[in-house]
Formats: sequence, C-alpha cells, structure tokens
Amino acid sequence: MSDPYLLMWLEAPLQSWGHDSKFGRRDSLDFPTKSGVLGLLCCAFGAGGKQTELLAYWADSDMQVQAYVPTDKQGKTLPRQPLLRDFQMVGSGYDDQDPWQNLLIPKTSEGKKPNGAGTKMTYRYYLQDMAFAVALQGPQEALTELETALQNPVWDLYLGRKNCVPTEFIAQGVHCDALQAMSKASQLAESKKRVPVFQVLQGEHDGEILTLNDVPLQFGEHKLYRDRRVTVLPVT
Repeated sequence: MSDPYLLMWLEAPLQSWGHDSKFGRRDSLDFPTKSGVLGLLCCAFGAGGKQTELLAYWADSDMQVQAYVPTDKQGKTLPRQPLLRDFQMVGSGYDDQDPWQNLLIPKTSEGKKPNGAGTKMTYRYYLQDMAFAVALQGPQEALTELETALQNPVWDLYLGRKNCVPTEFIAQGVHCDALQAMSKASQLAESKKRVPVFQVLQGEHDGEILTLNDVPLQFGEHKLYRDRRVTVLPVT
C-alpha cells in the first residue's frame, strides 16, 4: 500500500515561486516549486538554518500540482493575468553614518558599496489571482505532523515571498492517495468558482517535460539544490 498525500491549497492575490533568480531580477515560475513548498513547511515548523536532514527526508517524495483560475458569473473561464512586475529600489535613503542603517545598504563581498553607490534597482515578478492544489506524498505520521504545523505555524506563512499572504487555510487534510486529494481540491475549487488549467506531475510523462533545479539539499546562507524532472499537462 502506497503512502498517503497531504493536500495543500495555495491561493493569494500574488504568488512568486523563484527558480532561476538573480539579485536584480527575481522571476517566478508558473507554479509552486518543490523548494518553495518545503520552505513553506520549514516556516510552519519554525525550522531555520541548513535543515539538511529534513530536506533529505522529503527530497524524493512525490509532489503533484494542479493550477486553477477564476471564472466569471456565467461560469466562463477568465483569461490568466499576466505576470506583475514590481520595481524596487534596495538600499535607497539610508544614512551610511548610522551603524544600523549602514547594515541595510547592499555591499560587495569586500564590504564596500558597489560602484561607489549603495542603491540597487531590482525587478520582481508575481503570479496574479492563481490558486494551486499541491499534493505531497509521505508516511501518515509525518504528514499529520506537517498538517498540524500548517494549522499552528511557528512563523508566518507566505507563498514565495513575504508579501504573498495566503487567503485560504493551506492544510486541507491527509488523503489515502493523490486521486482522493485532487478530488478534494476540485470540490474546493468549485466552491470558489475556479477551474483547472494545467497540472504538474513529477517525473517524465506524455507532456511538456521540464528540468527544474528546485530540490533543496541545504537552506541557510549557502543554499544547495539538485535537479528534478517534471511534466506539465494541460487540463481541458
């Protein structure tokens, strides 16, 4: 008998799931990454630092995703919103003579201001008005602990970045298999007048196959990741 699945519902006005981001340009993948979901669970546990053992435990666990968009009053599927681009100035307006404010100014590895100035321009991208059902497989006892942590998180929970606040309870129960978990997700989506548009399966299947560097091996100051193959399938 295979392990059950924990269903997580990720819904917010804005979400951002970085997978290939630099300091000045922080993109978002079209769906939640495994590193983002495991980071969310670390927040629920209040688990900081490297967390190599916890990450190794969940690294090879199956994770399935289904994406949902809203419909109008007549039940017609609304077109997906484009990525939102947010322009930010980092390190602007700080007094470098103040010891605390000086810590907030971006610096080079040698501790100096880059190019003689501390202000840096950054662009950040967000998914708009999306909802995702995420089913994570694991032993019953471990999934129950995850569910409890999501219901009583130690740290604030957010969907990719700290300004991406969830608008629905994330934990939606532990289910005997992925089919039952996604059936529960479909019921929730129907109550919210949302319809599925695509799903993401772990591994190689008959669809668009992607290689993502999103399996975290180590968090903390020096993050480490390895690749994962996933397949994106449209839902008609």
